[in-house]
Amino acid sequence: MEKKDLALYIHIPYCVKKCDYCDFLSGPAGSEEQAYYVRVLQKEIRSFETISSIYKVRTVFFGGGTPSILEDRHITRIMEQLRTSYDIDGEAEISIECNPGTLSTDKLKTYRSLGINRLSLGLQSANDDELRCLGRIHTWNDFKENFILARRLGFDNINVDLMSGIPGQTMDTWRETLEKVTELEPDHISAYSLIIEKGTPFYDRYSTPEGRKYLPGERDDRLMYHYTGTYLAERGYERYEISNYARPGYECRHNTVYWRMGDYLGFGLGASSFLEGKRFTNTSDRDEYWDSAKGSYQRFRALEKQSEKATMEEYMFLGLRTLAGIRPAQFEEKFRRPMQEVYGGVIDRLCTGGFLENSDGALRLTDKGIDVSNRVLSEFLLD
Repeated sequence: MEKKDLALYIHIPYCVKKCDYCDFLSGPAGSEEQAYYVRVLQKEIRSFETISSIYKVRTVFFGGGTPSILEDRHITRIMEQLRTSYDIDGEAEISIECNPGTLSTDKLKTYRSLGINRLSLGLQSANDDELRCLGRIHTWNDFKENFILARRLGFDNINVDLMSGIPGQTMDTWRETLEKVTELEPDHISAYSLIIEKGTPFYDRYSTPEGRKYLPGERDDRLMYHYTGTYLAERGYERYEISNYARPGYECRHNTVYWRMGDYLGFGLGASSFLEGKRFTNTSDRDEYWDSAKGSYQRFRALEKQSEKATMEEYMFLGLRTLAGIRPAQFEEKFRRPMQEVYGGVIDRLCTGGFLENSDGALRLTDKGIDVSNRVLSEFLLD
């Protein structure tokens, strides 16, 4: 029997310093807590190993937090546990998120020896003033040195994370960031717009009418977004998802699993999973996670599958984020119902309004639809 595809996500909830805009499950921790966390993580990884008989792992992604904050030996232990517990494809995409200022020659050499073949570097901006505003621990030069070092050591698949909408940012500084980054010729660029999240220092500073004066306006934010697509296309980067651009063949295979609702397992504090039609999330409470990691597989087996209604909604939300869009035939194959029967009225209305288009047998967001994507996607909630 041919094995089914599986993606694995490993959450490392630690960083040198939590950035002022960040609401992710992350924060500083000492070496003893990090070491203990890795041991608990290994228990959770082992708890699911019986599924290796029916799944082959095609992608692995270390996210955070800042996975590169861990000592080499910890990443080694995690990778060894993954290879012991699961059938990992020899051509698997294995990614790790790294922040400039936490990398070294020895770490990068260790990653290469472990089969990690894709780096995701969190730059955000090439402007040092903007980096200080965000609370980042690095400078543009730190990033550039790390990028060049990674290339020299053989990493030929590198993503760079960028952020627009930063307080005080202008079209000129955003253009300069894009120019500096593309001069280095990364293989993939993720360009996100800043979101002011509750519970962060940025929310306290910039959620008030006075604070919002320091943020680029909605018009400027849209200009930055459209300029990004045009500029990167001219330099060989194809937009394949609302916020992601890649050279041909370098699309992130792991994230594509999410957007296509493939099976994936998330290990670690607060990590999410979608397996065999069941969606579930680990606790965000550290002590509770310590106690529960060993029995994760047993709890998964007791869960009920996600409702068809919720699965249809997610299928539309996630699929329409991609530039490939959604093919009605694939919807019908998955749900045994024509997409027009379920969403015909919504689709017709959004196409008439210019937010969606039917092209080459696929339903896609138009540029107008992308500009208001959250509002458009909310139309696919079922009563």
